[in-house]
Amino acid sequence: MKKIYAALVAASVLTMNTAHAGDGARVTAAPAREDCGGESCAAVLRGIVAFVDRNLQGHEGNGRSCADCHSPLDDFQLSPASAEARFKSLEMRRRWNKRADDPLFRPIDADDFRVHGELASDYRNLRENGLIRITYPLPANLRLIEPVTNVASAENFVDVWRMVPTVKNLKVTGPDGMNPWPRGPNASGGFQLDARIGTLQEQAAAAFVNHAQTLVTAPQRTLDDLAAFQNVLFSSPRLRAVADAMRAGSAVLPDADPPLSELQLHGKQVFARACAHCHGGPGQSTPQPPVVRYHDISSQCPRPVDTAVPPRWQFTPCPERLARNARTYEITLPDGSILRRTSSDPGRALVTGFVGGLPARDDWNKLDMPGLHGIAKTAPYFHNNSADTLEAVLDHYTAFFKRVQALAPAGAPLPPVISTDGVRADRPPSPEEIAPLLAYLRRL
Repeated sequence: MKKIYAALVAASVLTMNTAHAGDGARVTAAPAREDCGGESCAAVLRGIVAFVDRNLQGHEGNGRSCADCHSPLDDFQLSPASAEARFKSLEMRRRWNKRADDPLFRPIDADDFRVHGELASDYRNLRENGLIRITYPLPANLRLIEPVTNVASAENFVDVWRMVPTVKNLKVTGPDGMNPWPRGPNASGGFQLDARIGTLQEQAAAAFVNHAQTLVTAPQRTLDDLAAFQNVLFSSPRLRAVADAMRAGSAVLPDADPPLSELQLHGKQVFARACAHCHGGPGQSTPQPPVVRYHDISSQCPRPVDTAVPPRWQFTPCPERLARNARTYEITLPDGSILRRTSSDPGRALVTGFVGGLPARDDWNKLDMPGLHGIAKTAPYFHNNSADTLEAVLDHYTAFFKRVQALAPAGAPLPPVISTDGVRADRPPSPEEIAPLLAYLRRL
């Protein structure tokens, strides 16, 4: 815990007190109020303490702190490798001390929690995938199908498994008021992978209840302090300068990129054409019209399979450790008809129940766009940690672009996600452009 606390202080001081320089930015010794990114420095420091506190003001929780899942030693996220290392360490310590504990491993996030409750002990999703449980009340028009009997079950809740995202750069992501989706909540982006939460305070309050299992409502000041702390966490001083300029209402924002090599500059050009239409804006999290706000990029399990011979696209199949999380849903449409769909994570459909519209505009499998700054340090990728490397991410998008093109209606304009003019599929990077694009992504 001392290492975690030291990492927290180092990260927050770096982002609070770094001049707007490039890679050679200087860090001052003591925070002045005006250097805390628009936040009260006292609130930021209280937020640091709250972030690591496992028994926050006697909230009667399960002993977890924010830092147990958003580990400062893991770039404020949780990787499968870290989760597995912690589990093995816990097993080792329990050989000599049966009371040894790691709050990461609580029954609420065990695979068998629905069967065994507080006696649950199967942590495969945490250990193998780095995923935690998210529970949703089922919308009235969605029912789960029993895998054995193949009939609708009486379950009123469904569990999906998602990665723990970093809490860096939140100041330049979240709701932005741009490119709204046809439905709420948070039509222009939010927090959590499906954008169902609108503020950092709401996010912290939900985490206390759903993951720390607190029985006492967190004080508003504590929630504000945690938000203040997260608002000064950035992956680089350059991005903090962008946030400061946004806060000041500057018409022109500074470039968040560091000095780039010729190869990386080439990659930046490829990014602008192939990626920025979805990962646009200062936080690289805002789709640019006419591309719509929320997307299904086919990273859920199972993934689409082309029945054409030879196949026109081919996604890497989900490994069994992820495929086992898929459930089949029976969906009642507004006209009373019924259809079934299978997914490991229906995304915003679990929030809105809106399924069955035009594929690009319904909520099935739709998630928010994550920011990309600092992604070189946050592997693995996608909402289910299914891509181990950035190379695997680009391989996935290569298949995604091919599928979009293959399924485009004959004679109709090509979708903007693959075309700048509706005629040519000119957005996807060529094989020769993959290396420059990777070089740029690793520099973000």
